[in-house]
Order: sequence, then C-alpha cells, then structure tokens
Amino acid sequence: MYKHRLLAVKLKRLADYFPVVVLSGARQVGKSTLLRHLFPDLEAVVFDPAKDVGNARQDPDLFLDNHPAPIILDEIQYAPELVSAIKRRVDLNRKPGSYILTGSQQWSVMKSISESLAGRAVFATLEGFSLGEISGESGGVTWLGRWLANPAEMMAHPPRCRNPARTLNEQLWRGWLPEADSLPLDLLPDFHAAYLRTYLERDVRMLAGVEDWQVFGRFVQLAAALTACEVNYSQLGRDIGVTPQTARRWLAMLRATFQWHEVPAYSGNAVKRISGKAKGYLADSGMACHLLQLSAPTALSGHPQTGALFESAVVAEIRKLCALESTAPALYHWRSHGGAEVDLILERDGRLYPVEIKLTTNPSRKDTAGLTAFRKTYPHLNLAPGLVITPGQSGQQPSLQKISEQDCALSWQAGFAEAVL
Repeated sequence: MYKHRLLAVKLKRLADYFPVVVLSGARQVGKSTLLRHLFPDLEAVVFDPAKDVGNARQDPDLFLDNHPAPIILDEIQYAPELVSAIKRRVDLNRKPGSYILTGSQQWSVMKSISESLAGRAVFATLEGFSLGEISGESGGVTWLGRWLANPAEMMAHPPRCRNPARTLNEQLWRGWLPEADSLPLDLLPDFHAAYLRTYLERDVRMLAGVEDWQVFGRFVQLAAALTACEVNYSQLGRDIGVTPQTARRWLAMLRATFQWHEVPAYSGNAVKRISGKAKGYLADSGMACHLLQLSAPTALSGHPQTGALFESAVVAEIRKLCALESTAPALYHWRSHGGAEVDLILERDGRLYPVEIKLTTNPSRKDTAGLTAFRKTYPHLNLAPGLVITPGQSGQQPSLQKISEQDCALSWQAGFAEAVL
C-alpha cells in the first residue's frame, strides 16, 4: 500500500517550474514508487547496468526521439550518455517537467548531471520513511519548521505527540526502508541480507576500486559499529588492514551511494577549541543492526550501541525534515578539546540552533551540559534555545517540556501542526 511521502508536494512544485528534476537517494527508498504516484501518466524507463535499454547508451538522441518528453528516466547513472542529449533538448525547449531523473549514487555520473545541466535542473534527495510518514501524516508544519521560524512560539504552543504503534527498539531494528516497514519481523534479516548483497554487487562494483570484497564487507560492518562517532581514517584503516587513503575512498563510496552521511565540525571564531573531524552516520538503523548482528529488537535493550543507533536515527529524521524546508539549514556538530560536545547544530539566517540527543525517558538539567558549554564558548553568537531530543514516553503530552532556563526536552515523536499558531 502506498504511503504518502512528505517530499511529494515539493517535488510536484519543482516539476511545475523546472525542465529537469533529479531525485536521488539510496536504492529502495521509494524513488520510483513516489514518481509513478506523482506522475501516473508519464512513461517511465528503468535503466540497467547489465544491458543497454533501448540503445540509450549507444544512440542517446535516437532513444529520446523514441521516448519523447515528458518522461521519467529511472537510474540515470546506468545511461550517462543521455545527459548531453537531454541538455541539448532542454536548451531548445525549457518546458517545465520535461525530464524527471532518478539516481542511486552521486559519483561521476551524477556529478556530470549537476555540471552539464546547471541552470536547467533542480535536485532533491529522498531518504527512507520519516516518523511522520510511518504514522500516516499527510502534511502540515513540522516541529523543525516551527522551531526554525520561531522557537518561542513552539515553546508556548508545543506540537502534539504521536502515539507510535511500535517500540523504539523495534523501529530502530526494523529501519526506515519502505519494504522493511511492511515485512513481518522474522523476514527482516533476509531482507537486509539481500539488500546488502545487491548493494555490494551492483552499486559498489559499478564504482570499482575494491580489490578484496571480504575486506570491504568488514569495512561496512566497521562503519556500522562507528555510527555516530567522529571519523578517523587512520584508525579505520588500521582496524581492517588498509591504508588511510583506501579507508577514505571506501567511505566516499558509501557516501556516494547514500549509505553514509557525515556532519562536519562547527568552526566558529575559537578555532583552537574545535575538533575538525566530521561525525559519520550509517543511513539506516535497520541495516546497522543487521551489520552488528543484532538478531531481534530485544537485543537492543541495554546494548552499548543503542544510544548511537538512536542518535543516528534522530539525525536522519532531522535531515528528512530539513529537506522539506525551502532553505534547508546547514548541519554541524561541536566538540571542544575539553570534551564538551553538542550532537547537532543547525544554522540558518545567521542563527544557530543547538540540539542534544539523549536516550532517556526522564531528561533533566544535566542533559543540557553540552548546550551550556557551547553558549559559554560562543557568548557573542545568535543562539536559539537548545533542544534535548529524547525517545519520550508512551502517550506523553505535551511533546515539549522545559528542563532549564534556556533549554527544552522534545520527544522525537513530536507531530505536525496544521499551521503555525
């Protein structure tokens, strides 16, 4: 059954104004399903690395003659020769919504699309389901949108709190891919194993540069174990017996295929206080659980990685909500040499919005220590009140509670509002 995707409204608007819309994202996040739902009357051609569909690679102009716009071209990275041909046609006719492209990797092909179609194409990224999509919410104003617009208003009128059907551990273990959302629990290990095998055999093999697949498999497992940690290429390389350069290249492949995301360190004026290392996150908590060999949701209870998995899921949720904003905020993390840290800092319009992520159902003032340290380090900056995002409690209302003079705790199940009050 189709679930409404929150990015749908934005994608439709983009197609109403731009000749080329490029939707990228990891495999099986629902790109094709979403586009067929939004544009049911358009022809959709799916490209394949094993064959030249419609001779698109051999004769791209003839292919576009035989498949006129408007059209959906799915997995465009397997037919890169089409990009120049699309550019020539768009230069002659800039009719909005002519070419809807999808891709599941950002390597050279998607880079060439960005460069060749500059000024002609707009780009959007689809990730796995958000909490709102799983709950069946169809739209409205997100808590993030309200907080960025007016933190005081959101504190005065907190968003309602969802009452999820699943426990936190089940949701983290299940993950966020659409197919995983609907499968029985006992079939999820098979799904994740098949997903990983397909990913290695199709996406990674296409990008090449991997000589020992067993070592690369261990590398992906190590990445799962290091989710929500600062990235250290030398340590990564030592742990699996490859050079730091190889570790850097392999991690770049995970990023290029949307399996790994990084949040850079915040660098304000007090540069010497800041660690310059980015924090990395495996994109899907369900895949992370599979790679960590966690056999069931109950295995997360008391597990040392559960806090990191929750942080990864919250950061992913915020990325998904940021994608709905007309101007998405920049994301950073902060860590001082003294060990103080803030998990996430959003920056937009010259204002900083600090976020801590805590796996607790009873947040208190002690959970704001990092937020307080950040304020003391940068007293001159324009800082919004801090948020401590927690799993919340079942049936919790409201979703927001004040835990210090300047900071609030927010349940990650905070829902949508019909409009900003």
